[in-house]
Amino acid sequence: MKTFYEWTFIDGFSMYLKYVKINFLTNLQYKGWPIMFFSTLLTVITDPIATFFLFARFGNVGDWSIERIMLVYAMAVTSYGLAEGFFRGYDYFPWRMIRSGDFDRLLLRPRTLFVQIAAAYFHIHRFARVAGGLFAIIWSLSRMGIVLGPVDIIMLLLALIGGMLAYGGIFVLISGIAFYTIQGLDWISIVTNGSYQVTRCPIEYLPKALRYFFTFFIPMFVVSYYPAAAVCGWGEPYWKGFLALPAGLGFMLISICVWRVGVGHYKSTGS
Repeated sequence: MKTFYEWTFIDGFSMYLKYVKINFLTNLQYKGWPIMFFSTLLTVITDPIATFFLFARFGNVGDWSIERIMLVYAMAVTSYGLAEGFFRGYDYFPWRMIRSGDFDRLLLRPRTLFVQIAAAYFHIHRFARVAGGLFAIIWSLSRMGIVLGPVDIIMLLLALIGGMLAYGGIFVLISGIAFYTIQGLDWISIVTNGSYQVTRCPIEYLPKALRYFFTFFIPMFVVSYYPAAAVCGWGEPYWKGFLALPAGLGFMLISICVWRVGVGHYKSTGS
């Protein structure tokens, strides 16, 4: 007899890995996937070029150099790329499942609904964002002459996991809201793409409303700026760097609650 823990967590995680494996092998059957990977990587590389040009023309902004900006930006981009890879099903959910009626079929399956949706889509080329982000992190740290200790490395890894959960929580939150709106969710790009784009601006120069929104409501700066500030010694308390994982996990749990409320109010599309 399996325990409740085995049915809920171990069984669900095992099923998730099987879903990802199937989708991964399916992606490899498409001969154009390397082109898609490198096109996404090219987008990631060229996206911050305007920031480089601005700093090359006008120099540093106070204590902020291009390396500082890129480190915070890279932390956010890498987290977003991980969320795109492992929670892609929720990113597609409002358009691919509710409006098409495919969600009804998932409800009939005797498996964890959360896992079924999270692993429904898995695109290899989305990890180009992760590769580009990790390269930018290493480049920024080396340019600033930062030597990471074991605790610093652990902090950054936990921050990336926390960031993945935070961005994944946004996808889950969107899916929960989609039960009521069905469509018209284009505004959500403000808190997905927009949230990692805003990290290219020094945090102290942001309007207070934006700074508080992306710190306390959606913890983007908690998972990007504070870990970077901790390992680089930018004047923030070191312990704040460890807030990334609990912040990301807390946001994900809140999003799951919203999602469960949405599922409870779901009306079947019928035939």
